[in-house]
Amino acid sequence: MPKLKTRKAVSKRFKVTSKGKMVCRRGGKSHLLSCKSSKRRRHLRQPLVIAAVMAKRIEHSIAK
Repeated sequence: MPKLKTRKAVSKRFKVTSKGKMVCRRGGKSHLLSCKSSKRRRHLRQPLVIAAVMAKRIEHSIAK
């Protein structure tokens, strides 16, 4: 069976942590920030841990 190509768009958006979890950047932090509270903006800085079900699909796309 041939090797799977890495989907570059997926590999740029998601990262695997040292414990094997998938993380990505939260949405809603690119513009219109003045109307959002500082607490909300602060929480948007934290990376989003992907659910195990979705992580399995993403891993298939990143497969090297």
